[in-house]
Amino acid sequence: MRWTTALFASVAVVAPVQASAASDYAVLGPRFAAGKAGSDVGRAIIARAHAALTRPPGAIPRLHTEGTLPGKGIREISLVAKRDQPIVLDLAMAWRLTGDRAFLAQAGRYLDAWASIYEVSLNPIDETGFDTLMMAYDLSRADLPADQRARIDAFWRRMATGYLEAMDSPALGHANTNWQSHRVKLATMAAFETGDRALIDRARAAYRNQIAANLRADGSTFDFEERDALHYVTYDLEPLMMAALAANAHGEDWYSWAAPSGASLPKSLDWLAQFANGTRTHIEFANSKVQFDRDRAAAGQDEYAPHPWKPEAALDTFWTARLLDRRFAPLANTLAANAKRLPAAWLTLY
Repeated sequence: MRWTTALFASVAVVAPVQASAASDYAVLGPRFAAGKAGSDVGRAIIARAHAALTRPPGAIPRLHTEGTLPGKGIREISLVAKRDQPIVLDLAMAWRLTGDRAFLAQAGRYLDAWASIYEVSLNPIDETGFDTLMMAYDLSRADLPADQRARIDAFWRRMATGYLEAMDSPALGHANTNWQSHRVKLATMAAFETGDRALIDRARAAYRNQIAANLRADGSTFDFEERDALHYVTYDLEPLMMAALAANAHGEDWYSWAAPSGASLPKSLDWLAQFANGTRTHIEFANSKVQFDRDRAAAGQDEYAPHPWKPEAALDTFWTARLLDRRFAPLANTLAANAKRLPAAWLTLY
């Protein structure tokens, strides 16, 4: 599929879902995956969920991988615990696809374990994967027992208020980096999960502040200036798109908003698309200003050593973008064809 300069034409924004009030879900509404149980992706989800029906949850009180090198104890423990994240989403999607209450019960068991055991740390890099748990809750909340719902609802409220309060603090670190993009994602999705309009309004303001602080008028990002890596551009844009997608699911168009500087999410996606479609190339981390990138490369994490960026690394980025802006559908399909794989299952079913 040929990708042309039509990309830079006027934005073809996907119309927000009509919603009269904030519903109690983050992103995946009541029509998600309808009629798709027989698709290849649907069957694969159901098979994975079947395999997880007897697997116990691995919830722990704290996750910590940010800033750690391979072999560190807490890192390895956390990576094992994080295996729960795609599993609980598979279970919840299988419930939505089949109506089999065994999947619902196991999804509820996982969600309740994390809500009861985990202590929100407000480290957005460690906790960014909780978006999968929120989407799992989107698909299961209405049918879970009331006591489970109460515990899980309280957990999302703690997450929403915690991140919003953290972003209001003048002492906040990483206030204009990819960290803040992940804070915005978690706060926004959790706010919509609660349905609390005051929290949603605060999340919208935080989103706009990050667009203005992190994205540049030419489409590049602050993190690209610091890290010299398109990896960190995708790590900026993906969480911001998740926040915009949550808003879109509730009838609000955050995606099109532009800062006074002219920076906007569509403009930054256009900038990244030049690399994803092969018009431009880039050597990752060649001139990073961050010592930790060199430390990770020295510790054997080759993805942080200088190397040519591969467009397929933006597969999930542009499959998310296509849900907000139809212009990116051809590029998303081309990346999937070149990578010979599909993106995350929920993106395929959306």
